[in-house]
Amino acid sequence: MGRRRRRAVAGVVSILGLLAALLVGGASAQAAPAEGSAGEEKVLTIAVSQEVDSLSPFLAVRLITTSLGRLMYDFLTNYDPKTGESIPALAEKWETSEDGLTWTYTIRETNWSDGQPVTAEDARWTFDTMMKDEAAATANGNFVENFESVTAPDPRTLVIKLKAPQATMLALDVPILPKHKWENAGDFAKFNNDKEFPVVGNGPWILSEHDVNNSITLVPNKDFWRGAPKFDKLVFRYITDPDAQVEALKAGEVSFVSGLTPAQARSLEGADNITVNKAKGKRFQAITLNPGAKLQDGTEFGDGNKALKDPVVREALVRTIDREAIYKTAYGGFGEANGGYIPSRYSDYHWEPSDAEAVGFDVAKANEILDAAGYAKGADGIRAKDGLKLSFRFNVHANNPQYIQAAEMMREWAKEAGMELKVLPVSEVGALLDAGTYDILTTGWSVNPDPDYILGINRCSGLPAKVGGPYLSDAYYCNPEYDKLYAAQLAELDRAKRAEIVKQMQEILYKDNIFVVWGYADQLEAFRSDVIGSMTPQPDPGGNFNGQDGYWSWWSATPAGEESNEDSGGTTGNTGLVVGVGAAALAALGGAFLVARRRGGATADDRE
Repeated sequence: MGRRRRRAVAGVVSILGLLAALLVGGASAQAAPAEGSAGEEKVLTIAVSQEVDSLSPFLAVRLITTSLGRLMYDFLTNYDPKTGESIPALAEKWETSEDGLTWTYTIRETNWSDGQPVTAEDARWTFDTMMKDEAAATANGNFVENFESVTAPDPRTLVIKLKAPQATMLALDVPILPKHKWENAGDFAKFNNDKEFPVVGNGPWILSEHDVNNSITLVPNKDFWRGAPKFDKLVFRYITDPDAQVEALKAGEVSFVSGLTPAQARSLEGADNITVNKAKGKRFQAITLNPGAKLQDGTEFGDGNKALKDPVVREALVRTIDREAIYKTAYGGFGEANGGYIPSRYSDYHWEPSDAEAVGFDVAKANEILDAAGYAKGADGIRAKDGLKLSFRFNVHANNPQYIQAAEMMREWAKEAGMELKVLPVSEVGALLDAGTYDILTTGWSVNPDPDYILGINRCSGLPAKVGGPYLSDAYYCNPEYDKLYAAQLAELDRAKRAEIVKQMQEILYKDNIFVVWGYADQLEAFRSDVIGSMTPQPDPGGNFNGQDGYWSWWSATPAGEESNEDSGGTTGNTGLVVGVGAAALAALGGAFLVARRRGGATADDRE
């Protein structure tokens, strides 16, 4: 959401090929002709439902557009798909001063897609514009807040001087833009980068067409320094209904779908030429409770139920949420119930409450603390105090079946404690958040390997300066203690010490009960194995393909029948095992199989 706003297939050996055949029920029944057949244009089509917020990296915060940004533009550094560590990208090397305040990057010799050379001045202009223009800082301004200056003494050298040491200097998730195309763009708050196609970039893919709410088409950057993609086109096709996406995959109309429900994943087990991938979640699922929408100067707006300003009410509501039951029922067991803000996939920074401090599922305790606080039940069974009724609008993403089912479960639990949750599915929760016209919203973010971005959205500076102005907050959250810790983690270069600060920040978020994490759903995806022969997961092996912290999957994807054993810049892993493989199939193969185990946005960079 983010508006709120953010990583196996190749190297297939014969035994894994046999496994794939068994898992999809053999190849006797042929599916509809799939794209990318021999002699035809090879097209990789990804089913999507999220609408584009902006094609400008200065403004884009949703998963779909931050992912496009990674495909269209190179960053200074990238994340290794195997280790998650920072590796060279547009910056081929770097060095830092002894005091950690000066960073010098050597920019790779390469060209923009229009033939103009990429220089350090492009990077300088990108960061400097974010430093000076409020609109340009909308999506990624947190990365440059600590910058003192940015200079480009020559075409290959970028120098960034900091006010204080900054731990994210090798994790600046900012697309570098071509100055010669952007410097005369005008008002960056209104410039959406969608008037001239193809869009000039320097990433592995070039955006060639955007048919609003229909499709997004990219073509290979033949001169990309890591090597050109192997498909002729990459198309993101809008299909808003999840079941329709699955049917399109079965029919060969799309090559890849993500965000599958467990039932959908199981329904694809026997489908011809389809492989299902399960990866550990890099995205958390949560709800936002409205503590009172407000501006940075404290001016309140919107119409949120004022009862949610009371910490007692928020705690009582959270105590009616059975996280374990949500993942068991709504997610079919494919997920991890947890209250920590950083998914367990990122073990260094992950935090979860101890048994002693957990605000766990306890309806009796919820009733007890509401009784003690003077919220009495009326004739309708709904509690109220001083005219404030504990009746809340609960806006849920209409295209997310798991969210809807979880919300209905929460409605029943809250009712037992005298609170009414009116579940209201909506197509877009962002507009309600903008206007402050909500009580409870479902939300979710993808998280980057470096936690800075996702932590940064909860600072007081994330609040809007004016109604309708740009903002980053996902919950109108403001806690000065949290802000101090944010500054401390950013300046801490010792990874272990920084991780401890990050965990303290998560504990504060957890106890304030405004942004309430349920946990992390496994990422269930499926692709046409007769279209895609190989591609790189992140992490490799065992990771996801969609919504990566990088461009590895769609850049490395190889058409079926053209697989190569070459290592292609990450590495290439094996496909995830289809959900629910039978014991007979495993026995037939002597147990030789690999199980592959996601939000970001953020790129800790996207909100659902």
